[in-house]
Amino acid sequence: MSVETRIKRVTAPQIASRKGDTPVVALTAYTAPMAELVDAHADLILVGDSLGMVVHGLPSTIGVTVEMMILHGQAVVRGSRRAMVVVDMPFGSYEEGPEQAFRNAARIMGETGAGAVKLEGGSRMAPTIRFLTERGIPVMGHVGLLPQATHTLGGFKTQGRETDTWSRHLQDAVDVAEAGAFSIVVEGVVEPLAVRLTDAVSVPTIGIGASARCDGQILVLDDMLGQTARAPRFVRRFADLGAQADRAIADYAAAVRDRSFPGDDHVYR
Repeated sequence: MSVETRIKRVTAPQIASRKGDTPVVALTAYTAPMAELVDAHADLILVGDSLGMVVHGLPSTIGVTVEMMILHGQAVVRGSRRAMVVVDMPFGSYEEGPEQAFRNAARIMGETGAGAVKLEGGSRMAPTIRFLTERGIPVMGHVGLLPQATHTLGGFKTQGRETDTWSRHLQDAVDVAEAGAFSIVVEGVVEPLAVRLTDAVSVPTIGIGASARCDGQILVLDDMLGQTARAPRFVRRFADLGAQADRAIADYAAAVRDRSFPGDDHVYR
C-alpha cells in the first residue's frame, strides 16, 4: 500500500473533538497549488467566499455564486490530501430555507468532494443547520461579524463593543452549536466576548479577529502572506510576498527590455 493511499483526511468529528485541546489550525485556500502548501500544516482548509474579493476582484462577497465555489472547491480538494476541506455557501444559496440550503449544500459537497459546508448566521439559521446535519451534511457555523450581511450591518464593524449586545451573540453561538454545527467561526468580536462564546459552547470556536483563547484560528491566506494591499488589524503578516513578487516582476521586465533575458542558459542550442 502506498503512502498516499494510507493518508486519511481530517473529519468533522475529529475537529469537534479538539474542543479545549490543541488549537485547530485553519487557513483559506482557493487554488490547487496553494492548497498543497497549506495541506502540509493545517487541520482545515476553508474555501472561503472571500475568493470573490481576493481572486476575482469583486467589491464584496455578495456576487459570489455556487458555481464559483464549486470550481475553487474542486481545485482545493485536488490539491490537498490530509486537511479537511470546508466550502462556504455563498450569499443567496441557503437563506431561503432548509430545503434550498440542502439542495445547494448537497451539490457543493457532491461536486467538490469537500468534507463540510459553512454558512453564516446565528439563531435564525439554527433550523437550517439542524436540517442539514440530520441529513448527513456537516456544517461549520459562523457568528459575530457576518461578511455577507455587511449591507445591513453598515460595513465591516467589530461586534460586541456594546455589552448589551453580548447576550444576543452568546445565544447565536449556543443555538448554532445545539443545532449540530461541528465548529463555529467567531469573527470580528471584542476579545472578552470571544472568550465568553468559547466557554459557552461545546464545539470548537475558530477565531478570526477574536481571541487566542478560541479553540483554533483562521486567516485569509493572502492576507497573512502579505499578498493583499491592505489587511484588517487582526492579521499578522507572516511574510511579505506581495513586495517580493513586485520586485521580481520589475526585475523581469527590466531584463526583457535590456535583452539580458533570456540568456545563454535559457535558450536551446
